[in-house]
Amino acid sequence: MKDLTPDPKSLDPIEIASRDEITALQRDRLKWSLRHAYDNVPHYRASFDAAAVHPDDLTDLSDLARFPLTTKQDLRANYPFGMFSVPRDQVARIHASSGTTGQPTVVGYTQRDLDTWGNVVARSLRAAGLRPGDLLHNAYGYGLFTGGLGIHLGADALGLTTVPVSGGMTPRQVRLITDFQPKGITVTPSYALSVLDAFRADGLDPRDSSLQVGIFGAEPWTNAMRAEIEEAFDMHAVDIYGLSEVMGPGVSMECVETKDGLHIWEDHFFPEIINPETGEPVADGEMGELVFTSLTKEAFPIIRYRTRDLTRLLPGTARSMRRMEKVTGRSDDMIILRGVNVFPTQIEECLLATPGFAPHFQIELTRAGRMDAMTIHCEGTGDSTALANRIKQSLGVTVSVTTGPTGTVERSQGKAVRILDRR
Repeated sequence: MKDLTPDPKSLDPIEIASRDEITALQRDRLKWSLRHAYDNVPHYRASFDAAAVHPDDLTDLSDLARFPLTTKQDLRANYPFGMFSVPRDQVARIHASSGTTGQPTVVGYTQRDLDTWGNVVARSLRAAGLRPGDLLHNAYGYGLFTGGLGIHLGADALGLTTVPVSGGMTPRQVRLITDFQPKGITVTPSYALSVLDAFRADGLDPRDSSLQVGIFGAEPWTNAMRAEIEEAFDMHAVDIYGLSEVMGPGVSMECVETKDGLHIWEDHFFPEIINPETGEPVADGEMGELVFTSLTKEAFPIIRYRTRDLTRLLPGTARSMRRMEKVTGRSDDMIILRGVNVFPTQIEECLLATPGFAPHFQIELTRAGRMDAMTIHCEGTGDSTALANRIKQSLGVTVSVTTGPTGTVERSQGKAVRILDRR
């Protein structure tokens, strides 16, 4: 793989600023964001008043912990535009979740918000090793989902040449990569595996493709999956993080030169880690649930939003800003099987460590009487007993494993559906 380390001179000054400079900027912007939310969003005025806190109470960053948390349920309760803080005619764009598990969550952006979003995504793409003029194959979905259009904003801001292919039509993805010769691809890691299958189905060696870096996000994935993709494509695989409630892709980014966690763009997003059960903050370095507060958003400020993603905060390395450890699970994706906590990424690690299996799988949960059961559906010629034993030894749960030929497990066209709960 080629060295894609960015030229230090190309970085934004804030990326390599001192911690004192970053903290001072955050404090000023946080005061503004709290006041903006309190003055313009009835939900925040009511929740702050109920908690007996006021924006003027913040004199230090640690004071933020006194303010109430925001949940997805709060956003749904204010559907569609109740959380907007500017008049509707000042909103330049609206995105929304799919709403498959409840009322959709709706987010809005002023033109300035879109400019900010483009800038943080451009910073992220540069950290991944892309340069102005490079060709980017953008296979994130375009539409209400923030992935495709968010990446496109940043690609435009960085000066890339973008192929807005979106998701689906996998054979065409391979043809366009082969014909157009992009340097980078943005895609969910699960769909990257589908693209990999399509390369091989066409008799093409993915290592011969032009791709030098893959930028993967929108779902948890493991370092074992990173190694699988990097070996298959002979390219760098780096992680990008975001969620529509906070902005979209580009909230944090892994730097290609270190691949040691995702640097949070702390000049725009203030991170905390809380105990997911008590809601109390934990110290940097401790595992817990990630919480974000926006520092510069105009149309849709978000205060102490519970992401449900599990990670920990670490000091900066390639950049001054703090890192978040790679997210490998969500508190709401956790499976409790006969009293044992299991995450899909733990199953993925066991699968990839067992010879003979393809990296495609689904977890089926069933219940016979009062007893829950888990079946892992996967593909390949590996020893199903060996995989079941590895899961038992690693996670302490007994599972059944079924294997089938290529195509047995439904392929993702975007975010992977890992859990089929039949209980």
